[in-house]
Amino acid sequence: MVKGPGLYSDIGKKARDLLYRDYQTDHKFTVTTYTSAGVAITSSGIKKGDLLLGDVSTQLKNKNITTDVKVDTNSNLLTTITIDEPAPGLKAIFSFIVPDQKSGKVELQYQHEYAGISTSLGLTANPVINFSGVVGNTALSLGTDVSFDTASGNLTKLNAGLNFIHTDLIASLLVNDKGDTLTASYYQTVSPLTSTAVGAEMSHSFSSNENTFTIGTQHALDPLTSVKARVNNYGRASALIQHEWRPKSLFTISGEVDTRAIEKSAKIGLALALKP
Repeated sequence: MVKGPGLYSDIGKKARDLLYRDYQTDHKFTVTTYTSAGVAITSSGIKKGDLLLGDVSTQLKNKNITTDVKVDTNSNLLTTITIDEPAPGLKAIFSFIVPDQKSGKVELQYQHEYAGISTSLGLTANPVINFSGVVGNTALSLGTDVSFDTASGNLTKLNAGLNFIHTDLIASLLVNDKGDTLTASYYQTVSPLTSTAVGAEMSHSFSSNENTFTIGTQHALDPLTSVKARVNNYGRASALIQHEWRPKSLFTISGEVDTRAIEKSAKIGLALALKP
């Protein structure tokens, strides 16, 4: 893999993962098995209140081609074919959903030492074209993310971002929603030995004049167990503990409480992922 500024989606990703990844208030179970031919079969079920959802997916790898097929409870069939490095730094992704005839999409990603480009095109008569690009290096990068609807002739998305990395610190600035939302994020590694890190994210909406601020931290209690916590300016505090009880098999329990309405019951989420 080429070392460079990465893709536009990588801007602010470290802070987002720390503050939002693995937090949930639902109950989720995932089990993965492998056939003798090397095909991975994953079954997932999630309980959201009284609603029970599930899907079954398979993954087949053949040299640099990966084929993923997933069927959900609504009988939708999602197929994704990924070709990794047909040329140096290039990745091609083709996806479609059956029976949605307008869901077909082809995406190309290219990563260079000083640039990262991703472009996608809907496979319809009047497709939506998306382009994102980043220029810079591993320390400083600047990017944009644009979507154009050929049917209406309008820009449906116009975002820009800046990423700064210095040793153990990552600072990011994003302008989203055609300039209506400004988001700044911060991530810093405190102790690499214990995976201890802190992060924060602040967003401001110019149209509603609303501010959102979230701060969080993570820490590894031991090589197999980690904890995370976060709180936002609306008084919602969350925490989780995740344990890898066998290689690649994770058990996660998370909770959320509204500190401004402490009389309400806390929301508890459970996730179990089993892999051989």
